[in-house]
Amino acid sequence: MRPDGDPDPDDYGLPHVDVVVPDDARELDRDVLAYRREERRRRRRRRLRRVVRPVTRFGVAIPIIAGALLVALISGALMTAFGPRPAPRPKGVALAPSPTAAPGEIGGLLPAGSVDVVNRSKNARDLRDLRPAVFGIVPPGAQCPGVVAALAGSAHEYGVRFLLVADPRPAGGRQPVPLKDVKACAGTAHDGTPEILEDAKALLAGAYAPVPGPDGAGLTAVFVQPDGVVANVVPGATPGPDLSQKVKSLRYG
Repeated sequence: MRPDGDPDPDDYGLPHVDVVVPDDARELDRDVLAYRREERRRRRRRRLRRVVRPVTRFGVAIPIIAGALLVALISGALMTAFGPRPAPRPKGVALAPSPTAAPGEIGGLLPAGSVDVVNRSKNARDLRDLRPAVFGIVPPGAQCPGVVAALAGSAHEYGVRFLLVADPRPAGGRQPVPLKDVKACAGTAHDGTPEILEDAKALLAGAYAPVPGPDGAGLTAVFVQPDGVVANVVPGATPGPDLSQKVKSLRYG
């Protein structure tokens, strides 16, 4: 601006500029504060971009995967904390060194020998290693009574193995129960699934099950403690509180 107040450009050809020079520098305090706030915002944005850059580099895939992992971890923790807990099974219990009876009798160990545990394939197992357990011996001609479901439910509740095995001895003109019929019998259980055994040598039936007569016989239940001692044998077992209590007692031997 010319000294005479003319708003036209000065003699040097510079454009018109309104410049206000304060008399006191303190009048610029608000402008300085605004500038500093803006600088702080810029610094925060730069830090945020540095943090999220590795994630956003791959688009939305990483956030989705991270979210799925977080949900899986939380679900697993909740299921562990509040889910059903299986009943503990006694482990590492040695066989009783001095049973009060001979093997194959009540108060003694199970007969020595091996049987086949039938899953998708057959696995040979030492009979005395299957403990604590309830063995259900199915005789020729027997139907699958409600006792199978009752024993399966009690065994599941108290953490005891329940194994079904056919009596391989023919009786009264009846042939031994085929494996498919034993599996069908196991399928009648609602709580807990019985395991299936094959006992070709009749170790269990020969020691504990009565020989079936012409009219057949009921299921024989054999109760084996954690130390391998046979606590009870119940021929013709029927459902009831007494049978459930016998299963429960196997947890403590």
